[in-house]
Amino acid sequence: MDLPDRLRLDVPVAQAGMGGGLAGPELAAAVAVAGGLGTLGLAPPAELREAIRQVRDAAPDRSVAVNLLMPFVRRSHVEACVESRIDVAVVAFGMNRSLMRWLAEHGVIVFVMVGTDKQASRAIACGADGLIAQGCEAGGHIAGDTPALAFLPRALKAAGGRPVLLAGGVAAADDTRAAMAAGTDGVVAGTRFLLTHEARAHPEYQRRILSTDKTFRTTLFGLAWPAPHRVVANAATRRWCHEDGTTKLAPRLINAGSGVLARLPDWATAPSPASRCRACRCSPPLPQRSGCPSRRWTTRRCTRGETVLRMTSVISARQAVTELASR
Repeated sequence: MDLPDRLRLDVPVAQAGMGGGLAGPELAAAVAVAGGLGTLGLAPPAELREAIRQVRDAAPDRSVAVNLLMPFVRRSHVEACVESRIDVAVVAFGMNRSLMRWLAEHGVIVFVMVGTDKQASRAIACGADGLIAQGCEAGGHIAGDTPALAFLPRALKAAGGRPVLLAGGVAAADDTRAAMAAGTDGVVAGTRFLLTHEARAHPEYQRRILSTDKTFRTTLFGLAWPAPHRVVANAATRRWCHEDGTTKLAPRLINAGSGVLARLPDWATAPSPASRCRACRCSPPLPQRSGCPSRRWTTRRCTRGETVLRMTSVISARQAVTELASR
């Protein structure tokens, strides 16, 4: 697959479909207009349809992608995507062969985000058109525990010639160049686009991320979705996490049995407190560990505590695309 031609891209840069309302149509459209792949975060079906329409109106000659966060996806979400004729679906944190076949039958290109060899092999077996190889440097939920460039060769092998995008720690042009040199077809950036004017993130939330000097992995913010995150410290982590990021007993027990909550109506798709809470005291700021292609990270596993972020300001999405793609 000639990815730039098929997806009508000018640059090999995709924006992550951040959930909780952060990646709305304003951000996806701005990225698309700038020549990258704009991706909408999961939203209630009616809102998702409207968001797809807005991106189409703003960038009629570009592709539209939707992030299907599988713990929370329902048939109505997929119907909205199919009926709105999206170009790309990013299937993340779970796989469903029949769902992926349904999308493919309607001309949707399906990428699956994976973080382990087993996930990569299963994604191809389920009919994925391509993979997003996520390294453990990524912010937010983490699919595996291997650094991005260490995992990439295994993802490429599993893909068998299908396109592979690299995610996790992509924050600047150097990261994109190193990823492309390692064989990826493009990169996916999250935190760099979270720190843009078009993202639906509260300015205080963005300020807290920019002012941090460390991240760590934790399962504290796993209610309804008990999986590890990479986060920065806040009042909640100081109260409920040990120094190494491990979660204390009470929230760990609560989260472990909370997966059923994901099936409640629109549980996951309500706006994140981070997008509207002025204090941001208890919501999980979710930055990546910056600079994934550093060679010294390819020989060891990601640790729980990490220094983070070379980004120093909130910029426009267009500028973010340009910075990530500059030669």
